[in-house]
Amino acid sequence: MKTVGVFRYGGPEVLEVVDLPVPEVGPGQIRIRVHAASVNPSDILLRTGFTDSMLAGRLTPPYRPGMDAAGVVDAIAPDANTDLHVGDRVMAIVIPIDPSGGAYAEYVVVDARQVVRAPAGTTHAEAATLPMNGLTARLALDVLDLAPGGWIAVTGAAGALGGYTVQLAKADGLSVVADAAPADEELVRSLGADKVVSRGPDVADRFREVVPQGVEAVVDAAVMGPQVLGAIRPGGQLALARSVGEPGTVPLGDTGEVIVRNVFVPEYRYAHDKLDALRVLAEEGRITLRVAGEYPADQAADAHRRFEGGGVRGRLVLTF
Repeated sequence: MKTVGVFRYGGPEVLEVVDLPVPEVGPGQIRIRVHAASVNPSDILLRTGFTDSMLAGRLTPPYRPGMDAAGVVDAIAPDANTDLHVGDRVMAIVIPIDPSGGAYAEYVVVDARQVVRAPAGTTHAEAATLPMNGLTARLALDVLDLAPGGWIAVTGAAGALGGYTVQLAKADGLSVVADAAPADEELVRSLGADKVVSRGPDVADRFREVVPQGVEAVVDAAVMGPQVLGAIRPGGQLALARSVGEPGTVPLGDTGEVIVRNVFVPEYRYAHDKLDALRVLAEEGRITLRVAGEYPADQAADAHRRFEGGGVRGRLVLTF
């Protein structure tokens, strides 16, 4: 089978197309014929070596990125607890540090709990944008556990994670203030944000203009860190999509009375019911699946270059 992985860490050029044996189905597992796998920030962390401590000595190179897969059920273990059948269109969250490896492959074998039907009426590419980012947004909101009617702020609202967070927060009955560049304001409003402020420095002040008492929580999809602390009321919460110390983050410093929550989506790898609930919301039109571009698998390096260039709205998707 065709896979895309790395034998050495570095820039996009280290991504190699490699032919590997099709994996066998083990106990409780499903094999997916992957047609689409989205490109995420976590893929860059793997490619550049940040996750080496979780890979070296556990998996055999080439290490494969990819946390979202969409395709067709190819095989099911006899003991798998699932109502799926061979030939069903599905999507799955894939964890590259697990024995399965990442989703950049024609076939991937995962636990049946990681797989649900793809939203009806979607393409493989559209379905591949949902599992990892959707579950990250879901986990962030679950960890914050805000009561309906409360105010939440979302940074990076035009991106995939930020956009899903806005839409899921609205589905939960929350009021949302989000940031956006001028060109993205209409998009962010269309996702359901109640108020939109300009992104960039001093965004906390602009959030405070909308919610003078301070928001109950911030989901920091844009990795602004300490710049958003001033928007949060005393005793409020900050949900971090990237833990402090990861590339692109800066130390938070004194957080005062703000409670910091780290959001680590592998904790939801087996959250089958939550992934299926995302499918339902997508079918109802309450979650928007945005594909920013599709690339054949052998052009994975080009997709990574475009992703790292910034300005991508939605997700870039590799096709197999």
